[in-house]
Amino acid sequence: MGAVTLLAQQAQPAVDRLDVPWWIWAATLGGLALLLLLDLVIVDRKPHEVTTGEAAKWVVFYVGCAILFGIGVWVFGDSHFAIEYFTGYITEYSLSVDNLFIFMVIMSSFAVPSIHQHRVLLIGILLALVMRGIFIAVGAALIAKFVWVFFIFGAFLIWTAVSMVRKKDEDEEYKENAVVRWVRKLFPVTDDYHGAKSTVKIDGKRLLTPMFVVIVAIGSADLLFAVDSIPAIFGITQDPFLVFAANAFALMGLRQLYFLLGGLVDKLIYLSVGLAVILGFIGIKLILHAFHEYHLVPEWLEITNWMSLAFIIVVLGITTWASLAKSKKDTESQQQEPAENA
Repeated sequence: MGAVTLLAQQAQPAVDRLDVPWWIWAATLGGLALLLLLDLVIVDRKPHEVTTGEAAKWVVFYVGCAILFGIGVWVFGDSHFAIEYFTGYITEYSLSVDNLFIFMVIMSSFAVPSIHQHRVLLIGILLALVMRGIFIAVGAALIAKFVWVFFIFGAFLIWTAVSMVRKKDEDEEYKENAVVRWVRKLFPVTDDYHGAKSTVKIDGKRLLTPMFVVIVAIGSADLLFAVDSIPAIFGITQDPFLVFAANAFALMGLRQLYFLLGGLVDKLIYLSVGLAVILGFIGIKLILHAFHEYHLVPEWLEITNWMSLAFIIVVLGITTWASLAKSKKDTESQQQEPAENA
């Protein structure tokens, strides 16, 4: 019993966090709010179909903002934390790309007019950002107090990785989740859209429109995605400020990426496999980290931040190249078949 007690005392979570004063948090939140307001004023001032060129400019803008933030962490903080932030951001953004297909299925299922799709994504992701903030606060409190949480997060990520590989060949079909069904059950919903309105008054009764329901569907779907992504980024950094910032920049750039990639998402056929490998890798890293906290593995058996960043970039690069090569080969085969039949 004494040995167990001693081991538990030694397994206090290591403090590896930035010393972020409240005004830095306030400035970051204010900056993110300003970016959202800018997006609302410029893009949503007049509802329209977002073009590929317009989406590309916004994607470059948001990625540039994320990079500038990382440089700021490097200059005013430490290179160690900057690498953690960039690794977390790339991981979160990559996981978000895989989620774009679900967003496309939801948009198609609800027949959302193209001129209103940007607003749906903006409001839905804004709700998800608030809910993820709660997840991050809870996760940070747990890992700051209990080392064994790393075992749970790590095992969950490995299980998720295996599940992703097993169902990679299954057809994705949107099924309304419990939150959407609950909304439909409690409130009457109109059959048709009424512009960008979320509610409308008909015959003296206030009704929800499909616009409100699809926003709930997008927000709740992204919240489910957070169940994977939040443990994943905690496997890269345990600093709540960096976790939140990486999630925020990944989510804010997701809307424009949706319009930029379009049908290209379907061509990234091996992306889920690559992400499964990354999640499995991070899961192993989390478990090793927990073993280190309990002093059960040698010091040299450690996955550094540079190793994590390099591994994730290489896996994503190979996955993208293999997906596009396979897609090109399939397209050429389809074009050759009519010629051979002729």
